[in-house]
Parts: sequence; C-alpha cells; structure tokens
Amino acid sequence: MKKSLFAFLSLAVFYTSCSTGDGKSKTKTAKGDKVYGGTLIVNETEQYQTLYPASIIDIVFNHIANQIYEGLVKFNPKDLSVIPCLAEKWDIDAAGTSYTFHLKKGVMFQDNECFSGGKGRELKASDVEYSFELLCVDSKDNANFAASFKDRVVGANKFFEASKGKANGKIEGISIIDDYTVKITLTAPSTSFLYVLASPAASVIPKESVEKYGLNGKVGTGPFVFVENKGNDKVILKRNDNYHDSDSLGNQLPFLDSIIIGFLPTKKAELESFKNGALAEVVELPSEAIKEMIEKEITDFQNKKPKYILERLPEMASQYYLFNLTKEPFNNPKVRRAFAYAIDRNKIIEEVLKGEAYGPGINGICPPTFKGYDITKIKGYDFDAKEAKKLLAEAGYPNGKGFPKVKVELNSGGLKSTDVVLEIQKQLMNVLNVNIDFEIVASLKQKLEDEKYGRSEIFRASWIADFPSPENFLWMFYGAGVPSDNTQPSWPNTSRFKNAEFDKLFEAGKSAKTNEESYADFMKAEQILMDESPVMMLWYGENYRLVKSNVHNLFSNPMRYRDYSLVYLKDVTPAAAANAEEGEKKGEQK
Repeated sequence: MKKSLFAFLSLAVFYTSCSTGDGKSKTKTAKGDKVYGGTLIVNETEQYQTLYPASIIDIVFNHIANQIYEGLVKFNPKDLSVIPCLAEKWDIDAAGTSYTFHLKKGVMFQDNECFSGGKGRELKASDVEYSFELLCVDSKDNANFAASFKDRVVGANKFFEASKGKANGKIEGISIIDDYTVKITLTAPSTSFLYVLASPAASVIPKESVEKYGLNGKVGTGPFVFVENKGNDKVILKRNDNYHDSDSLGNQLPFLDSIIIGFLPTKKAELESFKNGALAEVVELPSEAIKEMIEKEITDFQNKKPKYILERLPEMASQYYLFNLTKEPFNNPKVRRAFAYAIDRNKIIEEVLKGEAYGPGINGICPPTFKGYDITKIKGYDFDAKEAKKLLAEAGYPNGKGFPKVKVELNSGGLKSTDVVLEIQKQLMNVLNVNIDFEIVASLKQKLEDEKYGRSEIFRASWIADFPSPENFLWMFYGAGVPSDNTQPSWPNTSRFKNAEFDKLFEAGKSAKTNEESYADFMKAEQILMDESPVMMLWYGENYRLVKSNVHNLFSNPMRYRDYSLVYLKDVTPAAAANAEEGEKKGEQK
C-alpha cells in the first residue's frame, strides 16, 4: 500500500506548509514578501475541556493554549529546539542546577477587563513566580505538577504539601533577583528542564485574571487573544496588536488577523471541509483517502501552481492499549504478556490502517524518533501464537478456559479505533480463545476520567510527546505518584504500574547531566517496563498532512507543536511553483 501511494506522491510533494484564509481581509506586504492579514481556519476532532495551563494534558488543549499563553522559553516549530520567549536569555551554572532567566522588557499582557482601564500591563518577574506557584499547588485542577516541578525544583514538593493546608509561603528554589530576573534552582541536573519550561503548563499568567475569572481567564502574553467560544462549534482567536515578538526580518508578529478553530468530529467530515475550501489543512489522514484524492484530483498536485501539498512525517507518538493492573486478570504479568504476544501488529497496520503507521510497536513504548535513543535495543513483543498460548496456560487459563469477561474502553475519535479493536478482538479469540468486549464512550474527557479511576480492564490510549525526550513517555509509568487507595485517581500512571527498580532508573535518567547518561538509564528502565508489560504496544505513529499552498510557515514537526504567530497567507506564484517542481525532478533523478 505504501509503495503504490508514494508512486503518486513523487509527482507532487515538496516541502512547505500552506492553507486558506477568508479572502476578505485587507492585506499588506511585509519584509521578505510576507503578508499581513487573513484568517486561518483549522480543525480539531475533539472539544477542548480547559485552557488553564496547569490542567492541560491533551494536544487539542495545547494547540489553542500555545497561541494565548507563553512561557520563559518555547519550542522552535521547525526543529523543536528550545528558543527564547519571555526570557531573552538565560545562564546555567557549572553544576547544571541553577538557571537564571533574564526577562524581555516591555512584554505586555493582552488587553483585558481584569486590568485597570482594560489595558494589559507589563509582565514582571513576580508574574513568573506567581504562575509557578500555581503549578505547585495541590488542586484537582493541577494535572502537571508531577511532570514539571515535582522532585525537580528545590522546595517545590514542600510547597505542594503545605498547600494542602492552604498555608502561605514561597518556593525555595524560585528567587526574584529584580523585576526582570528570575533564578530557579534544581535539586539535581536535568537535561529536560528547558523542555518542561517550554510546555503550556509552565505558561505565565497574570494574578488579575485568576482573581477576576478564576481558572477560566484565558489571558496571557501570546500572539493571539481568545475572543469567544461559539458553543461547541468553534473557538475564535484574534491578533494581539501589542504582541512583543518579531520574525528574523524584523516583521511584527503575528501576520494573521484571526484564527478559527472548528471541532468537526470525524476525519471524513474534516477532509470534506478541506476539499470544499473551508479548512487550511487536514491531518491524520487515512492513506487510502489520500490515494483516492490524488487519483481523482491529480492536477491539483501536479500544476505549476499546486492547490494542495502533501506531507508525511514520523511522529513522537505511540499507540497502545493500557492494562489496569489493579483488576483481574491483568494483575498477572503472564496474562499481560500473553495478550502482547497474541497481537499481529503488521496485520493491523496493513489491513486496518492501510499502511498508516511508521511501524509495528514491537520494541518499547518510546517511538523511534529520538536521536541517540535506539529503540531496537529494547526487546518487546512480536506476534508469537505459541508463546501466547503457553503463557496464558501458565496463568491458569489453558486455551482460554475460565477467562473472565473483560472490556476495552475507547473514545469515538482517533485513528480507526473501532476497526482496530474489532481486529484485536478477533485476533485474541483466534489465538487465545478469549473474548473481550469493548465500549465506545462519547468523549475523550470521559475516557480520560475513566482511565484515571480505573473503571475498565483495558483502555485504548496514545501518547504524543510533550517534549522531545524518552523521559516524557517513561514518566507515564513512574510509580511514586500512584495512590495506594484504588478509589483515588491516578495520573499519568493510569495502569498503576509500580516497580522500584524502574523508578530508580527513571529518577537517575531524569537527573543525569548528559543525554548519553540519561538515555542509558532510560533504556534499562524501558526494558523493565516491557518485561512487566503494563502496556500492549500496537504501532508507532506517523502523520499524513494535506495543506493548501497559500499558507506558509505552518510547520510540521514530530510533536505537532503549533506556533501560528509565524503563519502568513499568500498564493504561490507560478514561477516559484515551477522552480520547486524542477527541484523535485532533479531530486528524483539522483
């Protein structure tokens, strides 16, 4: 399937990012022949549930929040390197535990009624301290303490515990040097700390917003201002005219007048909207849909002024099923391993996904996209019916006899989730003679809540990296935060996996001084994880994306990180398209 598809792709694909505007906005030319004006229209298949930074745990929430809020640093959407944002520079001491951030002067919070006269005020170091304290408060709305400052920033754990009793105080490891200088002291070196600060959880928000609106203020320093949420249909963001940043040519950002984010629930509806001209792009396309579209509308890809551009990119993403280790029979590792061996992942990719995957998940939980981290050294699970039957028999269920009724829970969106679970259901019956049921819940929010509380035996799940490190994937199985009471929620370790040696290696990798040292520990931890198999890997992700050729700088990257401040709308000239096509032909000849 992949070969036949890419016979078509070679005719048309070249790199850039493009999309659509409303065609009615006034535009003006900027330096570098870029353009101001227009509306970018994009889609998310799931509704966002919250935009409060400390609560954000899903990529949909990230995509919106990243346009409204900012942190000390951010990711470069081209290559995911860490670049300055609210901090114009920073210093790290020789021990790797002291970070001093120098804030950019003149950064203004977005105009909002929470401020005197409705005019945003200048951001100061005290705002950074305030926001980081919110990230270290024990609250049902704080889902990111464990992933950010816990065990990492000096005094963060103490502050968190004190917050349970509503005690006041300061985080010892956060010091305000002056209005534009903040020092953060870590408990140990961390190769990922700057990544943590680039995540939406570490966004800086004003105290005035929280005091006026609670956790629903949606006020930051970002390039776009939250205007309104049109019911369940769309979110509208407009240009922040007082935004502090500019591009490399000195053009004031952002270029766009506005962004409309819709919530069409299916990929079919999203693709139809794209073809009808409403959407700028469509992502996570089924490969057969791409092939069909290219076959029917090949001129839209071949013309010297192409209408569409197609991209394919491996992602920092893994698709898998999680076992609930607190419920029988999955408290038995032999049952978990039997299930893992019983799955023919290549068949799922070829017959269900139609080639829409980077590869089968036969190694670990981490995808093969982290430079220097060789997942082929991790021994996972490939299809082995004989071993699967043997393990299930050893677990006390020979040929599936006496196996209890179990259920897989999945949400309605995603990559052919229903088709995949039907195939897995069939494979488990054929190999192990066990019958699993499944339930499709209405929303991702419900599925996540059920997962936290362990309300099913198996959950369909996926993880797209919050930052480019194996740490972010292994963190999901770190046992220190798992509650002893099974009635209490557990996040992100929803399988409630606990292994002292895994935790020890994870902690060592997290505090290592170099990536090499860190990766060595993470590799050992990941092998323990796969040996214990709380997760049944399915495949590693890749993304097909169609974009329209008048949108520029809507960069693809393996994390699907979005920075719309750089995007501008402009038709490709015939000459530019011809040059790109000629370059593509030369590349093919080589």
